[in-house]
Amino acid sequence: MSDTQVLQNLGCPSGLAPLENQGGDLNVDAFVRQSKGLNHLELDVRGAKCGGCISKIESAAKALPGVSLARLNLSTGRMRLEWSGELTGSEITQSIAGLGYGVSARSPNSESDARMSEERSLLIAMGVAGFAAANIMLLSISVWGGVGEMGGGTRQAFHAISGLIALPVIIFSGHHFYVSAWRALRHQHVNMDVPITLAIWLAFFVSVWETIIGGPHAYFDACVMLLFFLLVGRFLDARLRRQAYGAAHDLAILRDKTVTRIDPASGNAISVRADEIVEGDEVLLASGERAVVDMKITNGTSEVDESLVSGESMPRLVAAGTLLYAGTVNVGDPLKGVAVSPASNSLLADISNMLETGEQRRSNYRKIADRAVQFYVPFVHSTAALTLLVWLILGASVREAVLVAVSTLIITCPCALALAAPVVQVVATGRLFRSGVFLKSGDALERFADIDHIVFDKTGTLTLGVPTLIASTVNQAALVDAAKLARTSRHPLSRAIVAAAGPGSPAVGITEHIGLGLEADIDGVACRLGSAEWVGVSQRDSSFGPELWFSRGVDSPVCFRFEEQLRDDTITTIQALQDQGLSMEILSGDQPIAVSRMAAALGISHWTSRARPREKSDRLEALRSEGKKVLMVGDGLNDAGAIAMAHASLTPGGAMDVSQSASDAVYTGSPRSILEVLRVSRSAKQVMLENFGLAAAYNLVAVPIAVTGNVTPLIAAIAMSASSLIVTLNALRLGRNWKLGL
Repeated sequence: MSDTQVLQNLGCPSGLAPLENQGGDLNVDAFVRQSKGLNHLELDVRGAKCGGCISKIESAAKALPGVSLARLNLSTGRMRLEWSGELTGSEITQSIAGLGYGVSARSPNSESDARMSEERSLLIAMGVAGFAAANIMLLSISVWGGVGEMGGGTRQAFHAISGLIALPVIIFSGHHFYVSAWRALRHQHVNMDVPITLAIWLAFFVSVWETIIGGPHAYFDACVMLLFFLLVGRFLDARLRRQAYGAAHDLAILRDKTVTRIDPASGNAISVRADEIVEGDEVLLASGERAVVDMKITNGTSEVDESLVSGESMPRLVAAGTLLYAGTVNVGDPLKGVAVSPASNSLLADISNMLETGEQRRSNYRKIADRAVQFYVPFVHSTAALTLLVWLILGASVREAVLVAVSTLIITCPCALALAAPVVQVVATGRLFRSGVFLKSGDALERFADIDHIVFDKTGTLTLGVPTLIASTVNQAALVDAAKLARTSRHPLSRAIVAAAGPGSPAVGITEHIGLGLEADIDGVACRLGSAEWVGVSQRDSSFGPELWFSRGVDSPVCFRFEEQLRDDTITTIQALQDQGLSMEILSGDQPIAVSRMAAALGISHWTSRARPREKSDRLEALRSEGKKVLMVGDGLNDAGAIAMAHASLTPGGAMDVSQSASDAVYTGSPRSILEVLRVSRSAKQVMLENFGLAAAYNLVAVPIAVTGNVTPLIAAIAMSASSLIVTLNALRLGRNWKLGL
């Protein structure tokens, strides 16, 4: 049986079962867009929790006539649909809602709000259950301590008070599990919340009956304690999942900008939304503005910063006829151009689609907990059913057989299993945070632990992203005068000259020639700072890298050469990673000269230059097809697609928001943080496996005690508390500086 079939049979083993639309408006036809003969629609799908949910929803949509694309992103809840023919959007949403999932037209903030609401609801439910458990346990301890001395009437009164406390708590705090179990059963599935619900309610009703007839044992304390421990695990998991949300939303915010459109009738400049721009519209790109549509320049000359798009660290001179991609920043004079496509078909939109594809792939990653749960559900059901049957066959009364079966359900309920992964994730996240790493996704720990190949971006990742003047090339006398010209320029190379020269005054009457350089008289002598050709140099060595030339009168021109400064600890980090047997490469949009020099300095043999966003994603896909578990480390918008496509990903703290959101973790220190992430992740995976082993060992001990009828409320309380405490203490080892076998 395939993994997908297993997940389908289990329903949603890793979380809440699907929620229905609950009165939502399924008439979404007003949100259907038409383009190139196809209908397009984006939906918010609520309640999908696992790969099985994705498979069911996508398969149901693709089974409808004319549907050519149906892709659901588990982490964002966003579903993209394309179809042809007479099919309506309402018919598609009705089909999905019929599976038991909530469906509505896409709203940018709805998923974030829903995740916040879910987390808040779980926190309140957990607090109520914890408070009630503490109070009921006070009564239970009195009962346990008074065995042989406490009268039957007093014990019955204590049980009744416990039941009165437990009933509203079970109804309120347990609704997360009941809704999940009911939805799963209605749609002919079984998930982990079904045995939980059965255990809670059967234990409650059996306890009520035992209280009425004056029986010695009642399980009100076990019911509430079980809810509390399970809600702890569910809350921790919800918090980590909410922190993972955001890449596509952040990119949508970046795309949702205004554009200055030139009105064809009046010639006036009008500010409009980016999604109102169509192919052929004339737009104005002001100085300092970021393009949000792909455009072809028709008028003007300027320098543009394409570092977030192509990875090129140096500004580029553009003029009429040049194609600018969305994400490019105009750092010079205003430019006019013609939109070559609407915002929905721009480079930003292409990156957004790559993000969706990558996040979809990650959401299908089968976590250790998911694999453990697929065996847990049938085990619990089978054990309880067999226990009931065997006791009846052996001649026990129905009351005795039911009590033993309920005891078995209670003691085998997954307190330790529910905490095994979330508590490890929280402890590991805290440890990484203290090391300057913000981990945004709990399951990323497992993916980091599997890494065997690392892909680095260059600019801003291995380097600081700013050029530095090479001291050996500096003529001090020329540097002083060159700095007088450079102080009026925003060009990165000019800024590097100013940084090297230190404080000083600028020259007077400086003229800037776009794409050439700066010119002024210093002490009555004409001086220039710019390109080699402009200052009169005809022959030069162009193999070195970035450079500026300075000329003073008839003196021979002086060359200033630059290099990107490596981040602290980059060389030692690369060496340490290689010592661990990890292969690596550089994947950069920068020029071949800069990339090759950097690769040689770091001892990395495989490198790629001038890689555009799509080429980066394609490279990650190729590595994946080779069986590599790739860690992508990048910071630019051009890296966002590759970051999402990687098995796991990291970004430095100065990275663009979209890249940070798409990645699994952000580090604020040096690249040495990569070593800490990998070390802690491997330790965390090891501890998770230990916790699941401890949970399994607990069941091996507890099940024989339960099925032989020896589980009293005291034993159940001790067993549940002990199992939860053991896995928690084991996880807390991650917070200490122990090697954990690494």
